[in-house]
Amino acid sequence: MNSDDANEGSGGMKVHETAVNAATGPKKRQKSKVSVFFRQWDLQLMVIPGVVIVFIFAYIPMYGVLTAFKEYNLIQGFWNSPWVGFKHFEAFFNAPDFARVIRNTLVIALLKFFIGFPAPIILALMLNEVRHYFFKRVIQTVSYLPNFLSWVIVSGFVISMLSTDNGSVNIALQNLNLIDEPINFLSIPEYFWGILVATNVWKEIGFGSIVYLAAIAGVDPSLYEAAEMDGASKFQQMYLITIPTIMPVIVIFMILAIGNLLNAGFEDILLLGANPILREVSDVIDTYVYRTGIQQLRYSYATAVGLFKSVVNVMLLVFANYMARRSGTSLW
Repeated sequence: MNSDDANEGSGGMKVHETAVNAATGPKKRQKSKVSVFFRQWDLQLMVIPGVVIVFIFAYIPMYGVLTAFKEYNLIQGFWNSPWVGFKHFEAFFNAPDFARVIRNTLVIALLKFFIGFPAPIILALMLNEVRHYFFKRVIQTVSYLPNFLSWVIVSGFVISMLSTDNGSVNIALQNLNLIDEPINFLSIPEYFWGILVATNVWKEIGFGSIVYLAAIAGVDPSLYEAAEMDGASKFQQMYLITIPTIMPVIVIFMILAIGNLLNAGFEDILLLGANPILREVSDVIDTYVYRTGIQQLRYSYATAVGLFKSVVNVMLLVFANYMARRSGTSLW
């Protein structure tokens, strides 16, 4: 046998081995996954209660979305109500309130996103630079507390501050000679979006900064030491070290925020925008669903509107995750 024949024989054996490995590889990986599952059976059992709870309370009730495609009647019940297809979706798209509701939802959601999303990051970066331990803890505690207050309490607090009758804001403005008489801020549409966003930021900024502070705590201190030796200022260290290091956390929360973009709010808007004069600027999808579904008893129509919002949110979430995956960080 010459060398060429030997080479051909060895090459054929390698091709055969490669084909066998390609065929048996997936089976081995599948068996390894199964074996890992059974080796961790105790951990798998701990997951089962959570899966059961999610299935019962999240997935089973989802059949209720079929109400959007029916003319639901309380007397006839869910199963006996007639199917109407996309009638309620068409009614919503052609409704006189459609443009106003979508506009308010997008404007409020974008204001909350562009102002409320970076606010906890900025607070976390600032708190990370505070070296006085007691002062840092005081600021953290004061900023965290509003998150644990319900919107009923927070809205009552804001309404009291902005009241024309002994409201602290009006008293301060009058003492500074900026106004001659009290202003009813919550009856002027031009002020509503600013009041709403500012209240949301004040309530959520402290709790949102906890995650970013935890991420910053994981940054290698030697990076700061090296940057300081090279003459980098504190702002340069933030920009070149801290922010790039915690960027995966920021991206994950940004994906979730974009996925909830049409959730402009409900309790805060319902309580702060209770004045009918503000409906032109305060009526969003959630409050519109509440008014039409609960107050006007148009259950199928309200379900269709809510389903439309959910579908758009899912599409935004998938798109945001796809764009984030290109940078190397994603939810799935």
